[in-house]
Amino acid sequence: MNETLMSIKKMGIVPVVKLERAEDAEPLAKALCEGGLPCAEVTFRTDAAEEAIRIMTTKYPDMLVGAGTVLTTEQVDQAVDAGASFIVSPGLNPRIVQYCITKGIPITPGCANPSDIEQAIELGLEVVKFFPAEAAGGLNMIKAMSAPYVNMQFMPTGGINEKNLNTYLDFPKIIACGGSWMVSDALIQNKEFEKIRELTKEAVTRMLGFEVRHIGINASEESEADSIAASFEKLFGFTRNSGVSSVFAGLGIEVMKTPYLGSNGHIAIQTNYIERAIYHLEKQGVVFNRDSVKYDTNGKMAAIYLEEEIGGFAVHLLQRK
Repeated sequence: MNETLMSIKKMGIVPVVKLERAEDAEPLAKALCEGGLPCAEVTFRTDAAEEAIRIMTTKYPDMLVGAGTVLTTEQVDQAVDAGASFIVSPGLNPRIVQYCITKGIPITPGCANPSDIEQAIELGLEVVKFFPAEAAGGLNMIKAMSAPYVNMQFMPTGGINEKNLNTYLDFPKIIACGGSWMVSDALIQNKEFEKIRELTKEAVTRMLGFEVRHIGINASEESEADSIAASFEKLFGFTRNSGVSSVFAGLGIEVMKTPYLGSNGHIAIQTNYIERAIYHLEKQGVVFNRDSVKYDTNGKMAAIYLEEEIGGFAVHLLQRK
């Protein structure tokens, strides 16, 4: 998959923006970046779109900015010259797609039926936009339509919000969702950029779904680990369950049979999407211990530790099952 699309996949959400005033581009970009989504699809439906893209990519060069609602090759040129790194169109126009491929810029055209998808495959695309998502049948339509096309992936847009976002992202053929609930026309028109920052942060938090899964205690050896777990079982009824390297008391307490990472033990934080969580935390400067990665039986990442301890505890992410 194209590097830009891989970044979008890790980000999970693409804010879809309509700007009537180019002067709003910089404070909007700042709000999105500070909220945790350094990305925007700027729709080419207004006269300010081209200049807005230029301002965003100049002031925030690390931001991933694309152009949406692109209908002509002239608009492709305008968007790319302004700094756009990807193109999105509402439908599949083979001429536009081929033009973008020739220029080496990724494009996700809108597809809403099998014929569109087959055209996209013929053109060599791996990802398409599903639009308008909710009106065209939503997730059930994507699941049914994607079954014969095992290698095609989707970026649904239209009617997606904070309530149904994770339902879409849970389906593995969806790389990300486009949405405008955190960047609504009203918020931008009223220059409520602090509110946009808050809604963006809430969107990322809801998507990742961080939650404490268990606390790990370092015991010196197996009999001590069993004794500690037995104490929790006796006092609180947390069922003891001995594994290869640890003894669990219920689901929330793990006692290591030999000392492991962390001066005092470890804390497991589960997340809806571990690789997206890594991406977003690394954007905040978090460093991960790549040697600590564990995989499940399907070869998917299941756990990874942060490099630094917090309060004497090692901390690791755990993929929610």
